Amino acid sequence: MPLHLPDINPVLLQLGPLAVRWYALAYVAGIVLGWLYAARMLRKAELWPAGKPPITAEQLDDLILWLTGGIILGGRIGYILAYDASIIWKNPIEVVMIQNGGMSFHGGFTGVLIAVLIWGRLNKFDMVRTLSLGDMMASAAPLGLLFGRLANFVNGELWGRPTHLPWGMVFCNKYIRAQYQGLCPAGEGIARHPSQLYEAFGEGLVLFAVLWVLGWRLKKLKRPGLLMGVFVAGYGIIRILLESVRNPDSQMLPFFKDVLTMGTLLSLPMVIGGAWLVWRALKTPEAPEPAEALVAEPAPTVEPAVEDEVLGKDPAEASAEPSSEEPDAGTAA
Repeated sequence: MPLHLPDINPVLLQLGPLAVRWYALAYVAGIVLGWLYAARMLRKAELWPAGKPPITAEQLDDLILWLTGGIILGGRIGYILAYDASIIWKNPIEVVMIQNGGMSFHGGFTGVLIAVLIWGRLNKFDMVRTLSLGDMMASAAPLGLLFGRLANFVNGELWGRPTHLPWGMVFCNKYIRAQYQGLCPAGEGIARHPSQLYEAFGEGLVLFAVLWVLGWRLKKLKRPGLLMGVFVAGYGIIRILLESVRNPDSQMLPFFKDVLTMGTLLSLPMVIGGAWLVWRALKTPEAPEPAEALVAEPAPTVEPAVEDEVLGKDPAEASAEPSSEEPDAGTAA
């Protein structure tokens, strides 16, 4: 007996024409928690190269606005270009309707990358600070991925391929039927892999744990670019592995469904780029620790002979000079 998608209303709260959706809250939660986590990292100066975080708390507040814009614009544009460009001419108004889903991680990643490069250039960041900034964002990014994939599950979207495994799930409930005029796009009674939960675990929990150990326990933030490389390559590897159980988007061409999925095609450059970042970070020497205050040492004792040499006297001549001290009475007798 397969499991069934719980009857969770994708709309948390309806305020007249305004619908507050779990999907939108997932983005808010990911950004806010990532913001708080990054701020906590910045307060630990000892984690960073030479004991200096890449940005200040005030700069982080400014950067968050740029990142949010990059996530939303990049995610939506990336989805349209890579997965469903037909909505541009079929129903253009849907381009801005992101509340129902339709966001691409690879597009959001590209949008964030562009936003950070522009922001860093405006603030005159060098390569080392930019890489450390990437490490900070990579450490927090899995939190957003975790909530995003859970929101995909609540929406009943991005489901997996059919399976006979005991945890296979039928992605159909009353809210999906209401949205699709009584139909279930995933099929009636077809058990599928809950690939959204697989991705929440791998891209969210596993990557977060790995990056936490590297940054907080092993102090690898001192190698700029290493954690960013691990995140980029790690996401690509996990995504490629899970593409084998994730159902391809229905609007994809047959080649991208049966031969090489779009997710795999977009993740391969991430694996290569992430591996290069890791290699570069490991071959670059760590920055030296801040110089500690020198402890004053007592002046060395100068022996008489050494003192005479310093003054330009021969030790034998110095011993032959008469003493200015009075002779001892007992000795004179």
